[in-house]
Amino acid sequence: MYLIVGLGNPDKKYEKTFHNMGYIAVGDAAEALGAKFKKKECESSVAEVFVGGEKVILARPLTYMNNSGRAVKQLMAKYKIPEENLLVIYDDYDLPKGKVRIRASGSAGTHNGMRSIIGETGLKEFARIRIGIRDEEVNIPIINYVLAEVKKDDYPLFAEACQKAGQAAAEFARGLDIEKVMCKYN
Repeated sequence: MYLIVGLGNPDKKYEKTFHNMGYIAVGDAAEALGAKFKKKECESSVAEVFVGGEKVILARPLTYMNNSGRAVKQLMAKYKIPEENLLVIYDDYDLPKGKVRIRASGSAGTHNGMRSIIGETGLKEFARIRIGIRDEEVNIPIINYVLAEVKKDDYPLFAEACQKAGQAAAEFARGLDIEKVMCKYN
């Protein structure tokens, strides 16, 4: 069984912000796998699908970014997801805008949602897909930047990055080893 989590904020006012790249990308992964977000459980909006006989849970935590770990911990416990079958997709201010970076493990970096997940679950050795959002031309505090709306001129760039991240997540859900996913999409 696999759990793919896209981080974001649930309110409509955050829909087009940088902090919602994970929500968008997990939606692209769900579409690629033929899954629909139909139910709410474990403080998350959830889609389920079977891929090659394996159940895949796709989730968008409804806890807001800084408490994402609560939802992830609940989902992992409910479905007994092993750490190696967890994948988290999120925006990353430390990467240039539109860049997609996949890793088998790592730290939280500057991301509060990832800090919450690591803090709540005690895990670090899970896969992650980071979508770069940093714009060198913008010089405002990170908290203001991540909650700002993406500029219309940048929509195509971020749509492409989210789609790439979603495709990579779908490959992971199909059982492709994270190292091979990294080679293919990094």
